[in-house]
Amino acid sequence: MEFSLIDRISGFTYQRRDDVLLGIGDDAALLQVPAGQSLVVAVDTMVEGVHFLPGTAPADLGWKALAVNLSDLAAMGAMPAWALLALTLPTGDAAFVDGFAAGFAALARPHRLALVGGDTTGGPLAFSVTVHGFVPPDQALTRDGAREGDLVMVTGSVGEGAGGLACLRKYGVQVQDEGDIGQLVARVRRPRPQLGAGLALRGQATACIDISDGLLADLGHICRRSGVGAELDADRLPLSDALQSVFGAEQACRFGLSGGDDYELCFTVPESRAHAVQGDLARIGCSATPIGRIVRGEGVGVRDAGGQWLDIESAGWDHFAA
Repeated sequence: MEFSLIDRISGFTYQRRDDVLLGIGDDAALLQVPAGQSLVVAVDTMVEGVHFLPGTAPADLGWKALAVNLSDLAAMGAMPAWALLALTLPTGDAAFVDGFAAGFAALARPHRLALVGGDTTGGPLAFSVTVHGFVPPDQALTRDGAREGDLVMVTGSVGEGAGGLACLRKYGVQVQDEGDIGQLVARVRRPRPQLGAGLALRGQATACIDISDGLLADLGHICRRSGVGAELDADRLPLSDALQSVFGAEQACRFGLSGGDDYELCFTVPESRAHAVQGDLARIGCSATPIGRIVRGEGVGVRDAGGQWLDIESAGWDHFAA
């Protein structure tokens, strides 16, 4: 049964690449890192009941399992190449595996990402994906380069991930991708990693991170690594009409600041480069909004439209929080 499941996964996800010397089917893969490239590696694990709700469609799980990892590559300015998949299943359900693999392949294919190996085993539903990508030496985006005076910017809109999860919890996993609620739910089910933006930010952003645990928490990682603080203006957050329509302006702002699951990029740039960066991203269909500034000090503060400091929970997602 195990090997037939592996064959099914391989059938859906096969992608020919010259740098894959030997892929699925042996004890290990043989891979060739191209000359003049550094290898970038990231891994994420998703567990039923922790990272996704029971009953989530297998195809959506396959897509998201890869998307959250590709978002890490985007934050590093890397081009995706290969992936490994470890899949833990309660039963050898071929229909589930087909759906999962189809969703995975639907996102992998446009990026020419090859699944080159992995593992299947029995147990509570969970899966881990390890992605590998390439970036030229000294061009990787990191968290430690933000400097006082840099602008803080975000791609796309924030808060829809948290809003979508709230909708799924309220209405159930069978809710349709229609209307404003559907827009938010689709953001949770099939996030779109900002790989093109990450490539465009090479040589321009001083620091970068993907927004997975919440804007304040993730920007806080940049601040700690860079030895700086940040001040944000709440009224400059890019909040979608759908999010504000469903939850109202105040809750939408809270989702935008402290919610997770957006998989946008938060980055810092010198103010002199901001306009050029916005133009570069606009040419690939990606918006970028300045929402604050890097300052001397530590931590992340948020002002309202009247200049008053807001008291907002900024811890973000923590797997081991009490």
